Amino acid sequence: MVVIAHPAIAEDSMPRATLRAILGMRLQRWPGETPVKVFVLADETPEHATFSKSVLQVFPQQLRMAWDRQVFSGQGQYPEVIASTQEMLARVASTPGAIGYVKASEVTPNVRVLKIR
Repeated sequence: MVVIAHPAIAEDSMPRATLRAILGMRLQRWPGETPVKVFVLADETPEHATFSKSVLQVFPQQLRMAWDRQVFSGQGQYPEVIASTQEMLARVASTPGAIGYVKASEVTPNVRVLKIR
């Protein structure tokens, strides 16, 4: 699984802690002040579980609890749930500030792959 972003995002890599903050809906702007738009696959999908565990190094339930905390405290909103990898690629490629994830084998040239350090 790899992290993908809109092609206009300047970053080529980011620390895992920053990625967790973005996916946990705590960091809402890129360094250039562009708003972050988070896209995720449904909780039940194997890709979501794999991404959560292998890339974020948290369990999917922990991610869901972080989203719930943000929403219920009035400090944030849920990420947008995407139905398929193809839709994820299309939405990330066409939405400024977007970030998401797909299998490495499914990456297309119209998104930027971010290296996680």
